Amino acid sequence: MSHDLAGDDLPVFDLVGIGFGPSNLAMAIALTEYNATAGIERAVTAHFLERQPRFGWHRGMLIEDATMQVSFLKDLVTLRNPASEFSFLCYLQSKDRLVDFINHKSLFPLRVEFHDYFEWAAAKVDDLVTYGHEVVEVQPVVRDGAVVYLDVTARQVGGSGEVVVYRARNVLVATGLLPNLPEGVSASPRIWHNRDLLFRAAELPVDAPSRFVVVGAGQSAAETVAHLHERFPRAEVCAVFSRYGYSPADDSPFANRIFDPAAVDDYFAAPSEVKQRLMAYHGNTNYAVVDMDLIEDLYARLYREKVLGVERLRIFNAARLGQLSETSTGVRTIVESLVSGEQTELDADAVVFATGYRPADPLRLLPAVEPYCHRDTHGRTRVGRDYRVTTSPELRCGIYLQGATEHTHGITSSLLSNTALRVGEILQSVIERGRPAVPVHAAGAVEEVGAAR
Repeated sequence: MSHDLAGDDLPVFDLVGIGFGPSNLAMAIALTEYNATAGIERAVTAHFLERQPRFGWHRGMLIEDATMQVSFLKDLVTLRNPASEFSFLCYLQSKDRLVDFINHKSLFPLRVEFHDYFEWAAAKVDDLVTYGHEVVEVQPVVRDGAVVYLDVTARQVGGSGEVVVYRARNVLVATGLLPNLPEGVSASPRIWHNRDLLFRAAELPVDAPSRFVVVGAGQSAAETVAHLHERFPRAEVCAVFSRYGYSPADDSPFANRIFDPAAVDDYFAAPSEVKQRLMAYHGNTNYAVVDMDLIEDLYARLYREKVLGVERLRIFNAARLGQLSETSTGVRTIVESLVSGEQTELDADAVVFATGYRPADPLRLLPAVEPYCHRDTHGRTRVGRDYRVTTSPELRCGIYLQGATEHTHGITSSLLSNTALRVGEILQSVIERGRPAVPVHAAGAVEEVGAAR
């Protein structure tokens, strides 16, 4: 599966990845390990494009004492290849911390440490990725009515704005999730999504803010409340959520089996109504829930402040943010009780929305290819068990998704839990399907699909 020419001087890659977060980083590692033993003729050629100037994963939430919510054994490789030199344990050995970590007796590393592990792994495969380039277009290359290649165009972010084109037999989309803000709300220097927490907080003097309002009831919301409460010792931190209290995450052994590899098979094969039930039953393993240790920590702070008579942490439960408007000095909010309708006016230095993320349409970068892609009755992308988008037969290329497949593959669609195995399955599909057949007699006849429709 080596490079060849397509009637011009563009080399053809077996796989071009859009985005280079943990999911496509895991794919780059899987490719590297496969190619190390495959031999030149069977090697898979690949390249990845990432708009960030370097590897980064939720940098704005790398709070120094926040821990991972997934075992270190669910790293980039271990479930696929326990002997991999890219494992978290090998990373610890390289940092001379393996014994220390074992003595720590924890399955859950610090988030900053796991991010450092990602950076360490990314540096080992940096020849496969071009950073600082945003994909702006994916165009089909058509011959005799069949799409035989996809041309992925990326523009340099900043600098010269250089444009590069990568020709692919398969495209792997892993662009992550989009921050979710309530309708009508836009981010600003005073209105934040929690993904920017550390960056925005760093812009404020420690002793200057007098009040923050944090909206949301999940893990990120609770972490945001705790961090602001500690970082700004003179500020009042108001938590606003519609629940009566923070709900604990269900991390019991049987419930956690929803993250098992076998659960992906079960979910994919299940009827639609069973899929919905499974998500309803087990959404509390991941969505709008908080680790019990953090819940207890926040409650202890709240109680301690009541004893001392200085209450900086305020909980507005069973409430919603009714109004929001920026002023010359901050943000004016009105918090409304869902029980009594009572309204409380709060002037804040900043409002933080820890309101989660939403999946982006994975085909938004491929409008010229989208007509070949199939959708279900709800308008969602149809995806096979191998994470390949279901397409019309004239599209000979593969479009694979990492993320945006929760409706087909279940709760682990965008989580780390099955990343190592998922990339192995995608790579196996790419290898087994091989190259699409290109009509020899049309070797020089390349046209854009727009002219063929």
